[in-house]
This record gives sequence, structure tokens and C-alpha cells, in this order.
Amino acid sequence: MALCQNRRDFIGIAFGGVAAVGGIFALGAMKKSWDPLPSVQSAGFVTVDLSSIAEGEMKTLQWRGKPIFILRKTVDTPKNEQRDVLVGDKVFTLVVGLCTHLGCIPYYEGKSKVFKCACHGGEFDASGMNTFGPPPRPMDIPPFKIDGEKLVLGEEGLEYKKLMAKKA
Repeated sequence: MALCQNRRDFIGIAFGGVAAVGGIFALGAMKKSWDPLPSVQSAGFVTVDLSSIAEGEMKTLQWRGKPIFILRKTVDTPKNEQRDVLVGDKVFTLVVGLCTHLGCIPYYEGKSKVFKCACHGGEFDASGMNTFGPPPRPMDIPPFKIDGEKLVLGEEGLEYKKLMAKKA
């Protein structure tokens, strides 16, 4: 009888050991799934050189899976103190390029200086303010920081905080 009892103890201990090792691997896998992907971590901050953007030119780039519109305003483009980004003597519009109605991507019409959403006819002025159609609010401004002639997307700098304070 003692021999039979020892075999059962061994099987129980072996099963407990296998379960413990499996639990440790499962915890490691769960931790790895909670960590952000490397592509997401690298997309957190994007640096853009603003000195290469010509007057009246719009540059589109992607940040965190969203289109970002950077428009360098011309002298005759209407200015908006509460939304314009000043870099030296240059004036820029910086917005997340998504319509605030249903998330469509508007296009910029240079002649009339408006962003137009083809889906439902929504319009935004050159500063991203909603002017016509169903969009309920202006286009969003992503967090940014100005570093000389460079724009760093994803970091809340002093300029961004000033714009958000004017907005509130």
C-alpha cells in the first residue's frame, strides 16, 4: 500500500509542477499582449521639418494611424489667432485630417482655401473651423511641440497648451 501511495504523490507533484510552469508561461504571454506593439511605440512621436513647406502648400502625413494636415498659410489666407501655429514669421494650420461628422478624410481646395468633405458636403475653412454642412465642431488639433523649425507630433509643448487655453 505504501508503494501505491508514493506513486499517487509523485503524479500529483508532477501535475502541480507542469501546471505551475504553464501558469508562468501564461503570465508571460499575458504581459507581452498588454505591452504596446513596437510599431505603436515608434508612432508615438513624429518630427516634421517645417522649413521645407512652401507658402500655400499642404503636407499630409500619418501619425498614430490618422492623417495630419499641415498647411502653410499665404498672406491672403484668413488667419485665426485661436488655431494658427506660428513658427517664426510663418503661419501654419495643423489639424487631424478627419471630418468631425463621420470621420471622412476631407481634401483641401487651394482656390477657395477650404477643406471639403465629399461624403456629406461638410466644409472647414483654412484653419479647420467648420463653416458649412453637418460637421458639429472644428477639426481636432493634435498635440505638438515646436522645436526651432521642426514640429514634434505627439508631445504637448508650450504652443499647444497656449492654443488649448485659448480654445477653452
